[in-house]
Amino acid sequence: MNSMQRLELRQGQSLVMTPQLLQSIKLLQLSHLELAAYVEAELERNPLLQEAEGRSAAARASPAKPSAASEPTTPRIVPRPTPAPSPTAASGASVRTSGAAASELGADLEATLARSVSLAEHLETQLDLATADPQARAIGQHLIHSLNEAGYLTDDVAEIATRLQVAPQQVEGMVALIQSFDPPGIGARNLSECLSLQLKERNRLDPAMEILLGRLDLVAKRDFATLRRLCGVDEEDLADMLAEIRRLEPKPGLAFAPTRVDVLIPDVWVRPAPEGGFIVELNPDTLPRILLDRSYYTRVAQSVRNATDKNFLSECLQSASWLTRSLDQRAQTILKVATEIVRQQEGFFREGVAALRPLTLKDVAEKIDMHESTVSRVVANKAVGTARGSIAMKYFFTVGLGQAGHSAEAVRHRIKQLVAAEMPGAVLSDDAIAQKLKVDGIEIARRTVAKYREILQIPSSADRRRMRKFQAGRV
Repeated sequence: MNSMQRLELRQGQSLVMTPQLLQSIKLLQLSHLELAAYVEAELERNPLLQEAEGRSAAARASPAKPSAASEPTTPRIVPRPTPAPSPTAASGASVRTSGAAASELGADLEATLARSVSLAEHLETQLDLATADPQARAIGQHLIHSLNEAGYLTDDVAEIATRLQVAPQQVEGMVALIQSFDPPGIGARNLSECLSLQLKERNRLDPAMEILLGRLDLVAKRDFATLRRLCGVDEEDLADMLAEIRRLEPKPGLAFAPTRVDVLIPDVWVRPAPEGGFIVELNPDTLPRILLDRSYYTRVAQSVRNATDKNFLSECLQSASWLTRSLDQRAQTILKVATEIVRQQEGFFREGVAALRPLTLKDVAEKIDMHESTVSRVVANKAVGTARGSIAMKYFFTVGLGQAGHSAEAVRHRIKQLVAAEMPGAVLSDDAIAQKLKVDGIEIARRTVAKYREILQIPSSADRRRMRKFQAGRV
């Protein structure tokens, strides 16, 4: 058997994901807040990037010569110091001081500002006062840091005992201790236990209330007749018991969670055009304000002699050029996708949810000659500002139902309308809703109606009938 070595040339195609291409893909799917943080880091790292203030969105996207006042007097390859925030940009700042007085004032302010205490810190302080036993404290600290944001213990006690290599009774004892801490209801395993702890702290946990808390499923169904029978109380007593439960805190841990306000800031604005149709515009407030400072690069390039500095300067120029181009491309891509979404969903912008039509990422991608994955990245974490408020871009993509091609969101909206229009004595079953939808040209099965009704958190027809009787005073 002869063995030979041969040299062969083969031609083929492959996609090479360069670091810059990967970064471009990353930029495309970032929200405007994530993008702002990324650009801020680049401004700190790259001395050739400059923040452009008071410039239009178009000017920000192209390189421009900065003002002389912003340039350093001596060329150096070092990041420029971050300018101090203006009084209008800093929340609560009305005056500016300078020198040592500013440092002393800042130190004094930081010392006097009250820092919010976390739930874990609040409970650990009480744990230190409750026990001096090292093992008990270790178990207690583990339990405290196992609580979720609402203050509930979701881990199984037996699993915790195995994890800590202690007896389950020891863990149970520490759970009981933590449940005696403030706020009342903390460390509960479920809603019933959480409410029971709060009522026990108020000395209001009587046998009737215990039975009521054990059947919260009946409370959700508003089956008040069964509850009165089980608790052995009359209608007035049951109403008082339910009112007392409503005054309790179902998620005691949230009082210590940092307040988070999720504001959906639009990346594009949509408004009616005077001649008809709609105008789609980028929101300038979400566009980064950065420029490539070429004049600074020229001056520094003339002064450097060290090879290391030259390489660093070259890399900074390449990185800054790429970033400014990528940001412009990102903005134009978002605008292109948003414009096609508005064109496809024009009925929604004119008439509302009922006119929302089925739309897929592929539909948009084919119309604007982009890859489906690119459209997917664009709509992620982006929003559209409309006369109806800010709406996530993903909202406009929904599957079609039936031969007429109604969107799932439009069908859910129609179900909501039908239920809202029910008369007290004529509550619609899921079958009846399906029949009414069929009259509207929407042919879906009863089980689909039930699924959408659950998504909308609409009770069943039996529960709605019982609820309306109660509201009418016929419990």
